[in-house]
Amino acid sequence: MTHHIRSQNAPEPYNAHTASRQLQGKSRKRRVLRWILAAVCLLIIWLAGVIVYQTHKPLPPGISYESPLYHVDQVRFYRDLTYPDSQGQVINEPQITNRMMQIIDESREFLVFDLFLFNDYKHKGQKFPTVSKDLADKLIAHKKRYPQMQIVFITDQINTNYGSAPNPLLEAMKAAGIQVVVTNVDPLRDSNPIYSAVWRTFIQWFGQSGKGWIPNLMANDGPKVTARSYLKMLNVKANHRKVVVSEKTALVSSGNVHDASAYHSNIAFEVQGPIIGDILKSEQAAAQLSGDYRLPVYAAKSENDQKHTLGNIAIRYLTEGKIDKYTLLEINRAPQGSTLWMGMFYLADEKVMNALLDAADRGVNIRLLFDPNQNAFGQDKIGIPNRPVAKELTERSGGRIAVRWYNTTEEQYHTKLMYISNPSGNSVIMGGSSNLTPRNLDNYNLENDLWISVPRGDALDRQLAGYFDRLWNNTDGHYSLDLSAYQEKSTWFKDFLFRVQKLLGFTTF
Repeated sequence: MTHHIRSQNAPEPYNAHTASRQLQGKSRKRRVLRWILAAVCLLIIWLAGVIVYQTHKPLPPGISYESPLYHVDQVRFYRDLTYPDSQGQVINEPQITNRMMQIIDESREFLVFDLFLFNDYKHKGQKFPTVSKDLADKLIAHKKRYPQMQIVFITDQINTNYGSAPNPLLEAMKAAGIQVVVTNVDPLRDSNPIYSAVWRTFIQWFGQSGKGWIPNLMANDGPKVTARSYLKMLNVKANHRKVVVSEKTALVSSGNVHDASAYHSNIAFEVQGPIIGDILKSEQAAAQLSGDYRLPVYAAKSENDQKHTLGNIAIRYLTEGKIDKYTLLEINRAPQGSTLWMGMFYLADEKVMNALLDAADRGVNIRLLFDPNQNAFGQDKIGIPNRPVAKELTERSGGRIAVRWYNTTEEQYHTKLMYISNPSGNSVIMGGSSNLTPRNLDNYNLENDLWISVPRGDALDRQLAGYFDRLWNNTDGHYSLDLSAYQEKSTWFKDFLFRVQKLLGFTTF
């Protein structure tokens, strides 16, 4: 018998059925890959569409507001300062919250507060003045004394940890009959567009309710936070305004009423007259983002309004993108020989930086007093954005732009103030809630500022000149430090990180 032994390397005999199955399997894999690729392409197109729309959509009514020009006979200036004296003792000089308390006492018809930060949360072991509870107690007592009086308190979602926990101070005010509005900022444009497109597409539908279980990074002694609340927080969008309005007066501030911010250095301006009506209109627009709220309306008082329309100080109320408009306008028209002062917590807007460089080129004396971005509520920071910005401005201007750092201890120089002293005309002042960053200037956050034009030598002009002279030259205290105090020899990593953050929108400034 003959046995045929097939070579080990000989090919398998052709099997049509097996070959067909292999072809079908490859075809299915190709179809699946095509479907996956198509789905990925559609998702990218969808997310790109969300990014474009959510960064360019129409603004809600009343947002980015510019009031008419008013003339008044007086604008009051307030400042909070914390600084080491000549013996190294840290001195705190508060004025702003004290004035807010007085405004409450003086009001009889209505009160509207809009404050970004309003809570008593802190890190374990920290002690601060109880300014938030003091204000809540004051408002509650005033409501009990005048029960028919409308009191509205507008604030940001950060004070409820983005829905993770009720704020006891807000709840106490609600129980007393005070109308509390927690601002819904979702209708605003997205400042962190790549992340926000993902959040809007996949995450927002799960809501915010639930019991917190993650430690609170902003204040570890505060309530725990849900994962969904942290995911919402990463949109980095806020009602950042700071204003107090009554039937008699309005106070526009850079400062929050917030325990962990109680020692921050801030500024505020107080105005009277018909501009109160414009401020209320802008607050109505902010409240309307969250529902059908009805805020008080300013009732013109002919005698009082006449008094506040015949003065030689011009004022204008600005919100959101209109702050950007007037900031650039005033820097660009500052004449040769004028001095432009800034006291600023954050400066990172490219348009403003270029305008400052152009102004320096044409002979404007520019002096910038910056927070060193070293500390945030007791936690160390790495100096972004101000240190890379200071380096760039001083180098590109050939040293014509002068920078000093506020001498912070464990607090912040939280001021947002520009003062242009013109030797041949009116001085211009801008101050309020807005930092000079894209998030604050480009219609992403809710912001508010006062624009003021004051005759040279007026009491207000002298106050502003004295304020900056005192801090810049360390009169009676150690308020400011040379540029070298925080300007490291090599900041390439911070420069790189700053640029990447600005490009992608992944910033907290």
